Amino acid sequence: QVQLVESGGGYVQPGGSLRLSCAASGDMLIVTINSMGWYRQAPGKQRELVAVVGDGGTNIADSVKGRFTISRDNAQDTVDLQMNNLKPEDTAVYYCNTVATVGLITRNLWGQGTQVTVSS
Repeated sequence: QVQLVESGGGYVQPGGSLRLSCAASGDMLIVTINSMGWYRQAPGKQRELVAVVGDGGTNIADSVKGRFTISRDNAQDTVDLQMNNLKPEDTAVYYCNTVATVGLITRNLWGQGTQVTVSS
């Protein structure tokens, strides 16, 4: 079993910054983390990719390029999302995600979500 614990998020004015952190926990000795990253879901919209770091590299949504930075620590099984110059359209619930393999089983796992609100 792998759990994702998120921290960060909150309320910020446009142009402000926030940092989200996510840590994977469980029996990590038997788990292979294939990728870790962040998705978000705004009210009435589908969940969308924000940024992910995987074996193939880093994938960042065009809407946040130049403003958001993702960093992953493979040794600690953590992933952070530094969000700068936030805009009202960044308001959403942000979810940590990992694709993890245990033995022959690969699973797509999600954190509980953390609210980010950008408003003046």
